[in-house]
Amino acid sequence: MPPDILTVIMRWLHLTSMATLLGGILYWRLVLAPASEALSPDTRDALGDKAATLFSPIVFASIAGLLVSGVFKYLTSPGHQPVYHMIFGIKMLLALHVFAVAILIARPGNPRRTRMLTGTVISGLLIVFLSAWLRHIF
Repeated sequence: MPPDILTVIMRWLHLTSMATLLGGILYWRLVLAPASEALSPDTRDALGDKAATLFSPIVFASIAGLLVSGVFKYLTSPGHQPVYHMIFGIKMLLALHVFAVAILIARPGNPRRTRMLTGTVISGLLIVFLSAWLRHIF
């Protein structure tokens, strides 16, 4: 039986939103932040604020895509075991962490941005791991 086109679109939306958000955070933490260390503090702050301003609409669009597609997926696949819901709950708590911190790092004038990015990278990669686990075992 061919997959429902709406299901395929929602899966695509979920994967592209996740890749965009996590990819942007990974790039910022692993490339942009270390590269900006060579700049003067004022220039580094200006670069970080400009990057935050440009990243902000991407963050909100990615979060919206993840919420819409995630709710769709959750509502269209009922009947899971309790262990699935436990792992899913952990995944949702980590996702809330990523969403909240992504919004904060995308605001200009954040002096703790690099530290916040580190925790968000860890949470984001854990979400990907838990998603793969849920997909594999259920």
